[in-house]
Amino acid sequence: MNTSTHNERKTIRLYHRHQLLSLVITTFIIACLIACSKGEETDPAPTTPSNPTDPTTVGNVTLGNGQPGVVGVAGIDAWDKLTATEKGRIKNWNTLFLHQSVGQDLEEGAKANGVSFEYFGANDIVDKGTEGKGLRGGIFVDVGGIPNGNPYEKIRVFKEAALRSKSTLKIAVFKFGYADVLDNNREQVKSAYKAFVDDLKAQIPGLRFVHITPPLVYSTSAEEGNAAKANVGQWMKDTFKNTDVIFDLQAVETNEGSCQQNNVPRICQENRASATDPSEVNGVDSDGQGHLGKKASQRISKALLYAIYQVGK
Repeated sequence: MNTSTHNERKTIRLYHRHQLLSLVITTFIIACLIACSKGEETDPAPTTPSNPTDPTTVGNVTLGNGQPGVVGVAGIDAWDKLTATEKGRIKNWNTLFLHQSVGQDLEEGAKANGVSFEYFGANDIVDKGTEGKGLRGGIFVDVGGIPNGNPYEKIRVFKEAALRSKSTLKIAVFKFGYADVLDNNREQVKSAYKAFVDDLKAQIPGLRFVHITPPLVYSTSAEEGNAAKANVGQWMKDTFKNTDVIFDLQAVETNEGSCQQNNVPRICQENRASATDPSEVNGVDSDGQGHLGKKASQRISKALLYAIYQVGK
Protein backbone atom coordinates (compact mmCIF):
# COMPACT_ATOMS: atom_id res chain seq x y z
CA MET A 1 0.00 0.00 0.00
CA ASN A 2 1.50 3.33 -0.94
CA THR A 3 1.69 6.22 1.49
CA SER A 4 -0.97 8.25 -0.33
CA THR A 5 -3.61 5.49 -0.08
CA HIS A 6 -2.84 4.89 3.60
CA ASN A 7 -3.27 8.58 4.40
CA GLU A 8 -6.59 8.71 2.51
CA ARG A 9 -8.00 5.75 4.50
CA LYS A 10 -6.80 7.32 7.77
CA THR A 11 -8.54 10.55 6.86
CA ILE A 12 -11.78 8.70 6.09
CA ARG A 13 -11.68 6.88 9.44
CA LEU A 14 -11.16 10.13 11.30
CA TYR A 15 -14.02 11.71 9.37
CA HIS A 16 -16.41 8.90 10.31
CA ARG A 17 -15.34 9.07 13.94
CA HIS A 18 -16.00 12.82 13.93
CA GLN A 19 -19.43 12.29 12.36
CA LEU A 20 -20.30 9.62 14.92
CA LEU A 21 -19.20 11.85 17.79
CA SER A 22 -21.24 14.76 16.40
CA LEU A 23 -24.31 12.50 16.12
CA VAL A 24 -23.93 11.34 19.75
CA ILE A 25 -23.58 14.92 21.01
CA THR A 26 -26.58 16.11 18.95
CA THR A 27 -28.73 13.23 20.22
CA PHE A 28 -27.78 14.02 23.81
CA ILE A 29 -28.66 17.72 23.41
CA ILE A 30 -32.04 16.88 21.84
CA ALA A 31 -32.82 14.44 24.66
CA CYS A 32 -32.01 17.10 27.27
CA LEU A 33 -34.20 19.66 25.55
CA ILE A 34 -37.13 17.23 25.44
CA ALA A 35 -36.72 16.33 29.11
CA CYS A 36 -36.55 19.96 30.20
CA SER A 37 -39.58 20.81 28.08
CA LYS A 38 -41.60 18.01 29.70
CA GLY A 39 -40.57 19.18 33.15
CA GLU A 40 -41.86 22.66 32.43
CA GLU A 41 -45.17 21.28 31.18
CA THR A 42 -45.80 19.11 34.23
CA ASP A 43 -44.57 21.51 36.91
CA PRO A 44 -45.24 25.10 35.86
CA ALA A 45 -44.60 27.99 38.18
CA PRO A 46 -47.98 28.63 39.82
CA THR A 47 -47.86 32.38 39.32
CA THR A 48 -47.18 32.38 35.58
CA PRO A 49 -49.70 32.31 32.70
CA SER A 50 -48.40 28.84 31.71
CA ASN A 51 -50.77 27.45 34.34
CA PRO A 52 -54.05 29.33 33.79
CA THR A 53 -56.19 26.96 35.86
CA ASP A 54 -54.22 27.45 39.07
CA PRO A 55 -56.05 29.90 41.40
CA THR A 56 -52.78 31.63 42.22
CA THR A 57 -52.28 32.72 38.62
CA VAL A 58 -51.88 36.49 38.27
CA GLY A 59 -55.23 38.05 37.37
CA ASN A 60 -57.23 34.86 37.95
CA VAL A 61 -60.33 35.59 40.05
CA THR A 62 -60.98 31.93 40.87
CA LEU A 63 -60.95 31.13 44.57
CA GLY A 64 -59.09 28.11 45.90
CA ASN A 65 -60.49 25.71 48.47
CA GLY A 66 -59.66 28.07 51.31
CA GLN A 67 -58.46 27.32 54.81
CA PRO A 68 -61.09 27.56 57.59
CA GLY A 69 -59.95 28.59 61.04
CA VAL A 70 -59.16 31.54 63.29
CA VAL A 71 -56.88 34.42 62.27
CA GLY A 72 -55.49 36.46 65.16
CA VAL A 73 -52.26 38.31 65.88
CA ALA A 74 -50.24 35.80 63.84
CA GLY A 75 -52.16 36.94 60.76
CA ILE A 76 -50.26 40.23 60.78
CA ASP A 77 -46.89 38.57 60.23
CA ALA A 78 -48.43 36.01 57.88
CA TRP A 79 -49.72 38.80 55.63
CA ASP A 80 -46.32 40.49 55.60
CA LYS A 81 -44.70 37.24 54.45
CA LEU A 82 -46.95 36.84 51.41
CA THR A 83 -45.56 37.80 48.03
CA ALA A 84 -46.97 40.86 46.30
CA THR A 85 -48.63 38.55 43.77
CA GLU A 86 -50.42 36.56 46.47
CA LYS A 87 -51.52 39.74 48.27
CA GLY A 88 -52.88 41.10 45.01
CA ARG A 89 -55.14 38.10 44.45
CA ILE A 90 -57.72 39.25 46.99
CA LYS A 91 -58.28 42.46 45.00
CA ASN A 92 -60.02 40.37 42.34
CA TRP A 93 -62.40 38.51 44.67
CA ASN A 94 -65.92 39.91 44.83
CA THR A 95 -66.20 40.69 48.53
CA LEU A 96 -68.75 42.67 50.56
CA PHE A 97 -67.55 44.16 53.85
CA LEU A 98 -70.21 46.07 55.83
CA HIS A 99 -69.44 47.65 59.18
CA GLN A 100 -69.61 50.86 61.16
CA SER A 101 -66.90 53.14 62.51
CA VAL A 102 -64.28 50.57 63.61
CA GLY A 103 -64.67 49.08 60.14
CA GLN A 104 -63.77 52.47 58.72
CA ASP A 105 -60.55 52.32 60.72
CA LEU A 106 -59.82 48.89 59.26
CA GLU A 107 -60.55 50.11 55.73
CA GLU A 108 -58.18 53.05 56.15
CA GLY A 109 -55.52 50.71 57.50
CA ALA A 110 -55.97 48.34 54.57
CA LYS A 111 -55.64 51.25 52.16
CA ALA A 112 -52.35 52.23 53.79
CA ASN A 113 -51.23 48.66 53.13
CA GLY A 114 -52.03 48.98 49.44
CA VAL A 115 -55.43 47.26 49.44
CA SER A 116 -58.46 49.51 48.95
CA PHE A 117 -62.14 48.70 49.36
CA GLU A 118 -64.27 50.48 46.76
CA TYR A 119 -67.18 52.38 48.27
CA PHE A 120 -70.45 50.47 48.61
CA GLY A 121 -73.62 52.48 49.20
CA ALA A 122 -77.39 52.11 49.21
CA ASN A 123 -78.71 50.00 46.30
CA ASP A 124 -75.20 49.20 45.05
CA ILE A 125 -74.21 45.77 43.80
CA VAL A 126 -70.88 44.13 44.49
CA ASP A 127 -69.60 43.58 40.96
CA LYS A 128 -69.97 46.62 38.71
CA GLY A 129 -67.24 45.56 36.32
CA THR A 130 -64.48 48.14 36.02
CA GLU A 131 -66.43 50.48 38.33
CA GLY A 132 -66.37 48.21 41.33
CA LYS A 133 -65.14 44.68 40.76
CA GLY A 134 -63.47 43.02 43.73
CA LEU A 135 -63.39 44.40 47.28
CA ARG A 136 -66.34 46.58 48.30
CA GLY A 137 -66.79 48.24 51.68
CA GLY A 138 -69.58 50.29 53.21
CA ILE A 139 -70.97 51.50 56.51
CA PHE A 140 -74.43 50.48 57.68
CA VAL A 141 -75.55 54.07 58.19
CA ASP A 142 -74.95 54.72 54.46
CA VAL A 143 -76.23 51.43 53.11
CA GLY A 144 -79.39 51.22 55.20
CA GLY A 145 -79.54 54.18 57.57
CA ILE A 146 -78.73 51.86 60.50
CA PRO A 147 -76.85 53.34 63.48
CA ASN A 148 -74.80 51.46 66.05
CA GLY A 149 -76.77 49.60 68.67
CA ASN A 150 -79.17 47.84 66.31
CA PRO A 151 -77.57 44.50 65.40
CA TYR A 152 -80.73 42.93 63.97
CA GLU A 153 -81.25 45.73 61.45
CA LYS A 154 -77.61 45.46 60.43
CA ILE A 155 -78.18 41.77 59.74
CA ARG A 156 -81.24 42.60 57.64
CA VAL A 157 -79.42 45.28 55.63
CA PHE A 158 -76.42 43.05 54.96
CA LYS A 159 -78.64 40.22 53.80
CA GLU A 160 -80.53 42.49 51.40
CA ALA A 161 -77.30 43.90 49.99
CA ALA A 162 -75.83 40.43 49.54
CA LEU A 163 -78.91 39.10 47.76
CA ARG A 164 -78.83 42.02 45.32
CA SER A 165 -75.43 40.65 44.27
CA LYS A 166 -76.13 36.94 44.63
CA SER A 167 -74.93 36.13 41.11
CA THR A 168 -71.45 37.60 41.69
CA LEU A 169 -70.82 37.79 45.45
CA LYS A 170 -68.12 35.36 46.61
CA ILE A 171 -67.09 36.49 50.11
CA ALA A 172 -69.20 38.04 52.89
CA VAL A 173 -67.49 39.98 55.70
CA PHE A 174 -69.91 41.09 58.43
CA LYS A 175 -68.82 43.16 61.44
CA PHE A 176 -70.84 44.16 64.49
CA GLY A 177 -70.12 47.49 66.15
CA TYR A 178 -68.96 47.82 69.75
CA ALA A 179 -72.44 49.10 70.75
CA ASP A 180 -74.31 46.15 69.24
CA VAL A 181 -73.57 43.40 71.77
CA LEU A 182 -74.39 43.81 75.48
CA ASP A 183 -75.32 41.54 78.36
CA ASN A 184 -79.03 41.96 77.74
CA ASN A 185 -78.99 40.75 74.10
CA ARG A 186 -76.00 38.49 73.57
CA GLU A 187 -77.99 35.25 73.26
CA GLN A 188 -80.50 36.82 70.88
CA VAL A 189 -77.63 38.18 68.78
CA LYS A 190 -76.11 34.70 68.53
CA SER A 191 -79.40 33.18 67.35
CA ALA A 192 -80.10 35.95 64.84
CA TYR A 193 -76.58 35.84 63.44
CA LYS A 194 -76.51 32.05 63.05
CA ALA A 195 -79.86 32.10 61.25
CA PHE A 196 -78.59 34.89 58.98
CA VAL A 197 -75.43 32.99 58.03
CA ASP A 198 -77.29 29.75 57.36
CA ASP A 199 -79.96 31.47 55.29
CA LEU A 200 -77.48 33.45 53.19
CA LYS A 201 -75.40 30.36 52.48
CA ALA A 202 -78.55 28.52 51.39
CA GLN A 203 -79.58 31.31 49.03
CA ILE A 204 -76.07 31.91 47.63
CA PRO A 205 -74.45 28.49 47.13
CA GLY A 206 -70.69 28.56 47.56
CA LEU A 207 -70.66 31.83 49.51
CA ARG A 208 -67.61 32.17 51.80
CA PHE A 209 -67.76 33.98 55.16
CA VAL A 210 -65.24 35.94 57.20
CA HIS A 211 -66.72 36.40 60.68
CA ILE A 212 -65.31 39.16 62.89
CA THR A 213 -65.41 38.98 66.68
CA PRO A 214 -67.16 42.11 68.04
CA PRO A 215 -64.77 44.98 68.83
CA LEU A 216 -64.08 45.84 72.46
CA VAL A 217 -64.01 49.20 74.24
CA TYR A 218 -61.53 50.40 76.85
CA SER A 219 -63.91 50.52 79.82
CA THR A 220 -64.60 47.18 81.49
CA SER A 221 -67.77 48.29 83.31
CA ALA A 222 -70.76 45.96 82.99
CA GLU A 223 -72.69 48.66 81.12
CA GLU A 224 -70.16 48.71 78.28
CA GLY A 225 -70.53 44.96 77.72
CA ASN A 226 -66.98 43.77 77.01
CA ALA A 227 -67.72 40.49 78.77
CA ALA A 228 -70.73 39.94 76.52
CA LYS A 229 -68.72 40.82 73.40
CA ALA A 230 -66.02 38.35 74.44
CA ASN A 231 -68.68 35.71 74.99
CA VAL A 232 -70.09 36.22 71.48
CA GLY A 233 -66.59 36.25 70.03
CA GLN A 234 -65.80 32.88 71.59
CA TRP A 235 -69.14 31.53 70.35
CA MET A 236 -68.25 32.63 66.81
CA LYS A 237 -64.96 30.75 66.95
CA ASP A 238 -66.56 27.62 68.38
CA THR A 239 -69.42 27.69 65.88
CA PHE A 240 -67.72 28.54 62.58
CA LYS A 241 -64.03 27.63 62.85
CA ASN A 242 -64.44 24.31 60.99
CA THR A 243 -66.28 25.77 58.00
CA ASP A 244 -65.37 29.46 57.74
CA VAL A 245 -62.65 31.95 58.61
CA ILE A 246 -62.92 34.03 61.78
CA PHE A 247 -60.94 37.25 62.07
CA ASP A 248 -60.41 37.42 65.83
CA LEU A 249 -60.33 41.19 66.17
CA GLN A 250 -60.60 40.85 69.94
CA ALA A 251 -57.39 38.83 70.11
CA VAL A 252 -55.55 41.48 68.12
CA GLU A 253 -57.02 44.40 70.07
CA THR A 254 -56.05 42.82 73.39
CA ASN A 255 -52.64 41.55 72.22
CA GLU A 256 -53.82 37.97 72.71
CA GLY A 257 -55.63 38.70 75.98
CA SER A 258 -52.83 40.57 77.73
CA CYS A 259 -55.00 43.67 78.22
CA GLN A 260 -57.79 43.15 80.75
CA GLN A 261 -59.16 44.43 84.01
CA ASN A 262 -60.85 42.26 86.66
CA ASN A 263 -60.72 39.34 84.19
CA VAL A 264 -62.64 41.35 81.58
CA PRO A 265 -60.78 41.94 78.29
CA ARG A 266 -60.39 45.41 76.83
CA ILE A 267 -58.65 47.07 73.92
CA CYS A 268 -55.01 47.82 74.71
CA GLN A 269 -54.00 51.45 75.14
CA GLU A 270 -51.51 51.12 72.30
CA ASN A 271 -54.26 50.00 69.90
CA ARG A 272 -57.04 52.44 70.78
CA ALA A 273 -57.62 55.85 69.24
CA SER A 274 -55.71 58.19 71.55
CA ALA A 275 -54.10 61.59 71.54
CA THR A 276 -50.80 60.01 70.51
CA ASP A 277 -52.42 57.88 67.80
CA PRO A 278 -55.88 59.19 66.88
CA SER A 279 -58.20 57.41 64.49
CA GLU A 280 -57.92 58.82 60.99
CA VAL A 281 -61.72 59.07 60.71
CA ASN A 282 -62.97 58.94 64.32
CA GLY A 283 -60.53 61.09 66.28
CA VAL A 284 -59.76 60.36 69.95
CA ASP A 285 -61.82 57.88 71.98
CA SER A 286 -63.53 58.14 75.31
CA ASP A 287 -63.26 55.08 77.58
CA GLY A 288 -66.62 53.80 76.35
CA GLN A 289 -65.47 53.64 72.73
CA GLY A 290 -63.27 51.22 70.82
CA HIS A 291 -61.88 52.84 67.69
CA LEU A 292 -58.41 52.07 66.38
CA GLY A 293 -55.55 54.52 66.12
CA LYS A 294 -54.16 55.28 62.67
CA LYS A 295 -50.92 53.35 63.22
CA ALA A 296 -52.78 50.55 64.97
CA SER A 297 -55.29 50.35 62.11
CA GLN A 298 -52.54 49.84 59.57
CA ARG A 299 -51.05 47.04 61.64
CA ILE A 300 -54.32 45.34 62.64
CA SER A 301 -55.86 45.51 59.16
CA LYS A 302 -53.17 43.14 57.92
CA ALA A 303 -54.81 40.36 59.92
CA LEU A 304 -58.18 41.16 58.31
CA LEU A 305 -56.61 41.04 54.84
CA TYR A 306 -54.98 37.73 55.70
CA ALA A 307 -58.35 36.37 56.87
CA ILE A 308 -59.83 37.23 53.48
CA TYR A 309 -56.83 35.61 51.81
CA GLN A 310 -57.38 32.45 53.85
CA VAL A 311 -60.94 32.21 52.54
CA GLY A 312 -59.80 31.82 48.95
CA LYS A 313 -56.17 30.58 49.10
